[in-house]
Amino acid sequence: MATGHGRFVVAAGLILLSGLASQCTSKAAPAPAQPELTALVSIKDLMENIIDPIADNIFDAVGSDASEKGVVETKPTTDEDWAKVKQGAVTLAEGSNLLKLPRPVAPPGDKNNSGGPNAPELSPEQIQAKIDQDRALWNKHANELRDSALKVLDIVKARNTDALFQAGSELDRVCENCHLEYWYPGDKKAVLEDEQKRATFTTPKKK
Repeated sequence: MATGHGRFVVAAGLILLSGLASQCTSKAAPAPAQPELTALVSIKDLMENIIDPIADNIFDAVGSDASEKGVVETKPTTDEDWAKVKQGAVTLAEGSNLLKLPRPVAPPGDKNNSGGPNAPELSPEQIQAKIDQDRALWNKHANELRDSALKVLDIVKARNTDALFQAGSELDRVCENCHLEYWYPGDKKAVLEDEQKRATFTTPKKK
C-alpha cells in the first residue's frame, strides 16, 4: 500500500514526464508553411488593368469643366460617390504591394515605344535593368503610391472635398515621378524646367 509520501512522489513524476512530453511534442511540430507569392502578370499588365483604371476613381471624383454653357463642377456627394473613391484608394494601396513583387516589366514581345532614334520610351529590358540596379528606389516609388492612397482613405472618412482635390494632384505627381524615372526619363529634364517656370502666387501678409 502506497503511503502519502509515495503518492506524492508518483504524482510529481507523472507531472514531470507530462511536461517533458509536451516539450518534445512542441519541438517536433513543424513550422507553418509560408504562403508562396508568385506574380502572374507583368508590371505593364498590372498598370494597364488595375492601377491606371482604378486611379480614375480618385482623379475623376472632383474637378471643374469650363465650356460654353458655363463651369460644371464635379464632386462626391452621395454615399455611392464616396464609396467609389474609397474603392480606388484601397485598390491602389494594396496594388503598391503587388508592384514590389518581382515580375517581368512587360509581356513577351512587347517593346514599348522604344524603337528608332530618339525613342520616347525605354524598352522593357532597359527598365528592368534600372529596377534591378536599385530595387530600393523602385520600392520607394511604390511606397509613395501607397502613402498617397492612404491619405485618400483618411479624406474619405472625413468627406473633405477640398482635400480630395489636393490629394488627387499629389497622386498624379507621384505617378508621374515614377514614370519619369522608369518609362520616359528623357522627358524628366523638360518637366523639371517647366515646373520651375510656372508662376507661384502667395497671399500677401496683412500689415
